[in-house]
Amino acid sequence: MLTEVLIVDAAAPDAAAIARAARCLRQGGLVAFPTETVYGLGAHALDSHAVARIFEAKGRPVNDPLIVHVADFEQIEALVSHIPATAPALAARFWPGALTLVMPRSTAVPDVVTAGLPTVAVRVPSHPVARALLAATRLPVAAPSANLFSRPSPTRASHVRDDLEGRVDIILDGGPAHVGLESTVLDLSGDVPAVLRPGAISLQALGDVLGDVRLWHTTRGAADSTAMRSPGLLSKHYAPRAPLTLYEGAPGVVEARMKADATAATAAGRKVGVLDFGAEPDSTVVASRLFATLRELDASGVDLILARGVPGLDGLGLAIQDRLRRAAAGRIVNVDSPRTGV
Repeated sequence: MLTEVLIVDAAAPDAAAIARAARCLRQGGLVAFPTETVYGLGAHALDSHAVARIFEAKGRPVNDPLIVHVADFEQIEALVSHIPATAPALAARFWPGALTLVMPRSTAVPDVVTAGLPTVAVRVPSHPVARALLAATRLPVAAPSANLFSRPSPTRASHVRDDLEGRVDIILDGGPAHVGLESTVLDLSGDVPAVLRPGAISLQALGDVLGDVRLWHTTRGAADSTAMRSPGLLSKHYAPRAPLTLYEGAPGVVEARMKADATAATAAGRKVGVLDFGAEPDSTVVASRLFATLRELDASGVDLILARGVPGLDGLGLAIQDRLRRAAAGRIVNVDSPRTGV
């Protein structure tokens, strides 16, 4: 397959390029496009054959559901069996934006989109290119991140090309995504709203609207072969090719342990990459650079990556730590635990 790359102005997308991409989607094609979070790989959400191409292109397991992107709140009516009472207030506060709502699905949504679950995940993105594309397409667009499955999510069009050139029809290059981490996924299908995946919208911000909201905890790895309640819940995700070890704990002790392990690995002839944004980082900067930095370390040819955890139990700090833990896929060193090798 020949992949066509169309460069568009993020602030004022070219109408001809958007029309070309919209026509591709209506015809069952795959289009990668920027959102404010990361680049997405889109297909017509109600065309099961088109959606199946997403899984094939990414190498994504079919038990991992997709998020459906729509132009406005009114478009969700065709996708859900009913609208939860809290949804309008959440949409008024956070849409367009980096919040995904999980709601009971309608029969119009194919099983391939939802991993056969009775719910569907929906959001209204705020990026001008994504909004122009959805308006021109006039269709709901299923779109996971535009990368090979389990790799770091793409925040630039070049990342999409690295992973998916020759696998997708069109890439809309609208420059870097400014948030850099995927959306917060909030499940409204139960008695109490639950955050399934932390993201750019914090628990505190959601609590200001809902009053009662909880963070859902999964048993890591226990359900990797069953249908996921949300994207981003598999035990290994967002991972660079080089094995990543995550260090958590008191900053000074973590730093000393990382230095010791890096020295030992280097002495053994291994090329070591270090990911350390500092003990008190600016979480917005870390989020915007995290996935790109992991890809850059891979491109440098390192044999392993040692990463310092990011403090913070809410907002972007929580989301960043979630991504690092899944990128580590179980290789986590707690400095308060007995010493183990890397």
